[in-house]
Amino acid sequence: MLNFTLPLLAYCFGSISSAIIVCRIMHLPDPRTSGSNNPGATNVLRIGGKKAAVITLIGDLLKGLVPMLIAKMLTDNAMVIALVGGAAFLGHLYPVFFGGKGGKGVATATGVFLGLSWSLTLVLLAIWLSMAVLFRYSSLAALSAATLAPFFVLWLLPGLSFFLLSLVIAVLLFWRHKENLSRLLSGLESKIGD
Repeated sequence: MLNFTLPLLAYCFGSISSAIIVCRIMHLPDPRTSGSNNPGATNVLRIGGKKAAVITLIGDLLKGLVPMLIAKMLTDNAMVIALVGGAAFLGHLYPVFFGGKGGKGVATATGVFLGLSWSLTLVLLAIWLSMAVLFRYSSLAALSAATLAPFFVLWLLPGLSFFLLSLVIAVLLFWRHKENLSRLLSGLESKIGD
């Protein structure tokens, strides 16, 4: 029963859109219909400023972290823990409470990885930061970290379940960033700070 209930609850928790809630509370435009039309921290920064964006970022990160920590407290079954992480991530991408229109998933994926391993998360953040400083593209930095995540999971964490989780997250992050990839290839992607 726990094997079914935990992923279901994780998906529901992941479906709570931090961006939409923050924008409603702070009387900002709906992030699904303003700016880039993406309910994520980057778009909230664009339409509502730093404070709203930081709150959204923390909320999205917690949507991945909290279910993982609860799952690890209740079970040591790697497959169940991986399913919980994947469900929370899917909830953010395709939220049941907001018509399936969610964010791109970087912050929630970070929360999931943090719930798996702080050392793994530090490595991925170092990759993100290095790429962001070198090239000043947030999307490129995120996709670089996502690409390398499965290899570092294989190195740092035992078992197939967590590798498959990281692989699914990486594939979905690329899918959700397909427009960013197109802009990167055509040289039209906005740089950090622009």
